Amino acid sequence: MYIDLIILLILLILVIIFCKKLQFSIFYFVTVDLILRVLAFIKNNINIKNVTSFISKYLPESIFDMIDKYTSDIDLLNLVLKWAYIVILIIFIGYMIKIFYKKKRI
Repeated sequence: MYIDLIILLILLILVIIFCKKLQFSIFYFVTVDLILRVLAFIKNNINIKNVTSFISKYLPESIFDMIDKYTSDIDLLNLVLKWAYIVILIIFIGYMIKIFYKKKRI
């Protein structure tokens, strides 16, 4: 099913509509990826069948897994989307370094 992709795209469209800055879209992608990775960790380390089956059925383990799931047949598109996500992560790291550099109080 395309539930995970539909939810991701609807939330992305809402972020773009309500927050016009690129920075919010970057934070959105990284936040979604972190949430998916935490849920994957929970799925792999908690032995509650209902929780594990729900997470396995409806949620991918990361945005990379989602890219692989929907573009595995199209190698070029898969590669381009993965590199685009890597660029998003690099921009996010740049934002984080900038924030930590400005808040240099210890």
